[in-house]
Amino acid sequence: MDRTTEDVLEAVGPRLRALRRDRGITLADLAAATGVSESTLSRLESGQRRATLELLLPLARLYDVPLDDLVGAPRTGDPRIHLKPVRRFGMVFVPLSRRPGGVHAFKMVIPARPSPLEPTPQTHEGFEWLYVLSGRLRLVVGERDLTLPPGEAAEFDTSLPHWLGSADGGAVELLILFGLQGVRAHVRADAHRSSPDGSQG
Repeated sequence: MDRTTEDVLEAVGPRLRALRRDRGITLADLAAATGVSESTLSRLESGQRRATLELLLPLARLYDVPLDDLVGAPRTGDPRIHLKPVRRFGMVFVPLSRRPGGVHAFKMVIPARPSPLEPTPQTHEGFEWLYVLSGRLRLVVGERDLTLPPGEAAEFDTSLPHWLGSADGGAVELLILFGLQGVRAHVRADAHRSSPDGSQG
């Protein structure tokens, strides 16, 4: 086996671990969903088990990513990105980045409603940066309740209780960058504006 192939196979385990953690899935959950034993999945992620099609195909289906993404195969030919919208919590998420781990980019669409929803704050590990493209976004982070018009940006620690929704019931479109703890997007439209967590730019 040549060195390039060996390097690709050695990178599969860390890539699978990063993807699973990024999705917030435990090994036990993954084993139940794919039918692959928890010990096999653990050995696959640690590099102690060689990746095979039999193991990677159910993982690719579960994560809804191309098999090439799991093994890090170089892309050739058509440079276009074929986006697959995902509907969650009554909202539409369009993934703009494809590589597992690191910072993920999304376009998020909050559909119009007859009346705005009441906030139901949630927490999870990570850090989020967002930019409002259209509509009026209501952003609740901790004790802060903000309305962001188009062109406004915000960033916050997602371990704080937070919620995103329409401020007036109209549709809202925004861009989101999300990363695990320690990964921040240092981008602001106004360097002197405070972010929702109270820090200064």
